[in-house]
Parts: sequence; C-alpha cells; structure tokens
Amino acid sequence: MYKRGMIKRAIQNELALVAKEYPVVTISGPRQSGKTTLAKMQFPEHAYANLEDPETRRLAEQDPRAFFALFPAPVIIDEVQRVPELLSYIQVMADGTDKRGQYILTGSHQLPLREAVSQSLAGRTALLELLPFSIGELAAAGIEPTRDECIFKGFYPRIHAESVDPTSLYRNYLMTYVERDVRQLLNIRDLSLFEQFIHLLAGRTAQVLNLHSLGNDLGVDGKTLKQWLSVLEASFIVFRLPPYFENFGKRIIKTSKLYFTDTGLLCYLLGIEKPEQVMRNPAFGQLFENLVVAEALKTRYNQGKRPNLYFFRDNNRNEVDLVFDHARQLMPVEIKAAMTWNPDFLRGILHFQKSIPTAVKGAVIYSGELQPDLEAATVLNFKRTGELFQ
Repeated sequence: MYKRGMIKRAIQNELALVAKEYPVVTISGPRQSGKTTLAKMQFPEHAYANLEDPETRRLAEQDPRAFFALFPAPVIIDEVQRVPELLSYIQVMADGTDKRGQYILTGSHQLPLREAVSQSLAGRTALLELLPFSIGELAAAGIEPTRDECIFKGFYPRIHAESVDPTSLYRNYLMTYVERDVRQLLNIRDLSLFEQFIHLLAGRTAQVLNLHSLGNDLGVDGKTLKQWLSVLEASFIVFRLPPYFENFGKRIIKTSKLYFTDTGLLCYLLGIEKPEQVMRNPAFGQLFENLVVAEALKTRYNQGKRPNLYFFRDNNRNEVDLVFDHARQLMPVEIKAAMTWNPDFLRGILHFQKSIPTAVKGAVIYSGELQPDLEAATVLNFKRTGELFQ
C-alpha cells in the first residue's frame, strides 16, 4: 500500500507543460479518479476551493468577487461545473494577466463542463482528461496486481491507497455518484430502469452497441436511451470506440463498440465478487479486452493527445479489436485473454494488412509471457500495453 500522493501520475509532465503555456488548465475525469490530488501535488502553493462544499458554492454563486477575494489566483477550483458562472470572471481575469497556470479547474461532468469552457474560455485553457490509474502507473510505483486482480479491483486510487474493498467502493460509487450525477443531468424520478440499463450495458461491454435491442429489453424508446448513454459518457462511466472505415462503403460496420472506463465497476455490475471469479465468468474475454482498450485510452490521455483509437469489422466478420491511427499509419492490434501463444491470433491482423494500404506492423496483446517479435506483429504481455500507444 502506498501513502496518498506518492504515486506519480503519468499526466503530470503534460500538466506541467500546459500550465506554462495557458493561464487556465481544465482537468476533467471521473469522480475519485485523483484530479484533486494531482492538482495539489503539481501546484502545492496554489489556493484551493472546492465547489462541492455548500458554503463555498453559495459564496461563488452569490458573490463571485468575494469568492475570488477569498481564493485569489493562483488557485485550484474543484468541480467548477457546479458554478459555471465563475468561468466568465476567470475569462476576464485571465485576459488581464500575462501569468500562466493561474487557474487550475477540475470537473467530473464532461459535456456540461466542455460546453461551459468552450463558451467562456476558448483559446485560454488547456484541456486534460484524467482517468483512474493505469497499469503502467501502478507498476512504476511497485504495485503489480495479477491480470485477474487488475480486472476485478479496477484502478480507482482509493482501492490502491487505502485497501478499500472493491465491491463496497463500487456499490457506494454507483449509489452516491452515478445516481447523483444522473439526477443533476436528467430529470429521472425513478432510477430503477436506468440502473437496469447500466447492468445491461455491462453485459454488452466490448460489443457493438445496439440501442434498439437494449430498448426492446427495457421497454424504453431509442431517444431516451441515447440521453441515458450520453449521461454515462459525460460522467466517464463508459466510452465508445468508433469503427475505422475509409472508402469502404457499405462493407464496413459503422456502429461504435462500448467499453467501461474502469473494469472494477464493470465487475461489480456483473456480480463478480472476487478475483478468482473473473476467469470463470462468461464475459471473461470481454473483460480482458475492456482492460486493454481502457489502458490504451489512458496512455493517450496521459500524453494530452487525442485517442486516435478505433476497431475494424467488415460484413464478412473480418475484424481487428483495436486500430491505432499514428500519423496516418494504421497499427492493427489483437487482444487475447489466453496465456498460451497461438499463431491464429494473427488472422485478423493479416487480413487487415492485406486490405488497408496504410496498415503497418501490428501487435498482439495477451496474457502470456512468450513475446516473439514476428514479421506481421509484435507480441506483448498486457502489462506492456502502454508502450504501443506513445
């Protein structure tokens, strides 16, 4: 177990860089992903205001000038989406100074925060996204859970900082945070159907999203499901992996695949209560794929870069789990939960390389230790996933 604040976040280098270039830095991400700890570690001398605190929020709402007199720049303002009116004041103050890194803002609602920031702080703020710990961040701190522990525990800092029971944490996380966020973003009086929706999504992780099928299962119309899904995305509970297609017309699947940001919450939703149950779960392959795709996403965000991550599938069911667009060179990646190397793992990669002119050497990510460097693909253990997406 580590002491709070001791694990270096991979995004810190990018945070330090943009804080020297912009007067405002906005860090978004899930609740409890470590945004506050990150900001305080990087800027220990900044003043600090938390807008989740009722008195602080009331002051910010009723008397913004008094708020900034009490919390003068340089300042960290947590959960800034709770009082979006502050952004107009920050805009004026940022325009009135040549200093950089004066306002470090955090928020856990992606869409409302982005909308408010784009209206008030366009061109004045850098935007960073912080997800829970990555496998690489834990390894750098000497914490190396097994594959099934990674999947079961997930990566929220409190689990690794305080040895909190994952099942307890995710139950409370779902009840306290998701439900509160939902009530803030949508006018849902009865949350039971929404909760069923989340559980159904868990059973469909790493699959092409079919809202029509979900709607039939729930008895809810497609428009409502799209709203619900947008709330889960805005709260960083789930994310979508778009398909890669270019000049392939109708032969290519054009619907996104769905993943959960954290596999620990996913395991809780699937009723998995200990690591030993992970491999026996019917969704084991999907859980492992989710783990790897989320690791790739974290690696990109931690560099302050766009994901540029896709999947590929055509109507003949030729597919590749992950496609990384790196400067218009497309790297196909297959993800296999197995611990034993099998040449069949290359099938999708070889088809992709024959079909796509810009395809380059691919990669196979799996659970085994044998890591041959083949002509068609590099073979890596899942703990090295981050190396591929630099």
